[in-house]
Amino acid sequence: MTRGMSRRQLFALTTGLVAASGSALPVFAADTIHVVKDPGCGCCGAWIDHLAAEGFTTTVETREAGALDAHKRQMGIPPALASCHTATVGAYVVEGHVPAADIRRLLAEAPDAIGLSVPGMRYGSPGMRPEAERET
Repeated sequence: MTRGMSRRQLFALTTGLVAASGSALPVFAADTIHVVKDPGCGCCGAWIDHLAAEGFTTTVETREAGALDAHKRQMGIPPALASCHTATVGAYVVEGHVPAADIRRLLAEAPDAIGLSVPGMRYGSPGMRPEAERET
C-alpha cells in the first residue's frame, strides 16, 4: 500500500476483498465493537478509549501474536492491510486505528465490503499520539 492512498481508494480496495474472502464474519450489535489484540499492546488500549469516548461499547479479547495473525487471516485481512489489532462491528471487520467517525459512516452506508483498514500503526491516527499531527 502506498502512503498516498486515499480513504476512498482504500475503501474500494476493501470492497473487493469481500468476494475474495468468502469468510463468514461474527455479527455483533452495531454499537458494540469486539477488539482482538495482543496482550502487551498499549496503543490498542488507547484506540479502545477513543471508541468509548465516541459512544461505542467495546469487548476485548487478547491473543498471542501467532493466534492474532491467524485470526487476521481468517477475517480476510491481507498482510498489506494489517495492523496491531482486528475488530468486528456489525458484519464488518475494522483493522487498525480507524477513526470512530469512519466506522459510523461504514455502518450507516452499509456497503458490500469486508470493512475498513488503517494499515500499520499510522502516526496521529486515533490511539497513536499525537493525534493532532497525522501521517498521510
